[in-house]
Amino acid sequence: MKKIRVMVVDDESVVREGIVTILSLQPDIHVVADCKDGADAVVLAKEKKPDVVLLDLVMPRQDGLTTIPLLKAISQNIQIIVLTSFAESDRVYQAIKSGAVGFLLKDATRAQLLEAIHEVADGKGAIQPAIALKVINEINHPSEFFYTSQPLTPRELETLKLIARGYNNQDIAEALVVHERTVAKHVSSILEKLQLANRTQAALYAIREGLSDGGNMKKKK
Repeated sequence: MKKIRVMVVDDESVVREGIVTILSLQPDIHVVADCKDGADAVVLAKEKKPDVVLLDLVMPRQDGLTTIPLLKAISQNIQIIVLTSFAESDRVYQAIKSGAVGFLLKDATRAQLLEAIHEVADGKGAIQPAIALKVINEINHPSEFFYTSQPLTPRELETLKLIARGYNNQDIAEALVVHERTVAKHVSSILEKLQLANRTQAALYAIREGLSDGGNMKKKK
């Protein structure tokens, strides 16, 4: 029996070690590596050649959204399942757009985790129904977006790009070295100019317009 080679990437040691323990008990799964951030994951992926990577989104040094395309650049055969505590549809959309084929919340059951690993290893997708529904609802309602030609300022554009990467106002303030109140004003202006209802719609707008690249700005934890 060919074993599925799995790498686990999560900065929370209890979560990471728990997943490794569960997978190590499976006769058809071999945990080839585990690490605490995306930068280490890229290095280990080149060496260990995993079939499936279980990847956290929010990590220090290099987050999951930055890591996904880097892993796919190593090999298109690497199947990525995002494991996260957050179910925001903009993060799901961006992760899938970057190359992930699975998306599970960290409260998923052992059976759901194992099923997802086997599904993606077999070339299929694996997204929890509740998460998939959120993304479908956002994507299927483009009529809710009423974009105007009123241009964003350079600072508002930077803010929009970071919103698309899942940053909250505090994270954006740290990245742009401004006060959190200033960020709140930028966010309000963005929503008003683009006539969007909330941050999720703003993030999806940025992703659709190709504005979601994070450059060298890394999220701090």
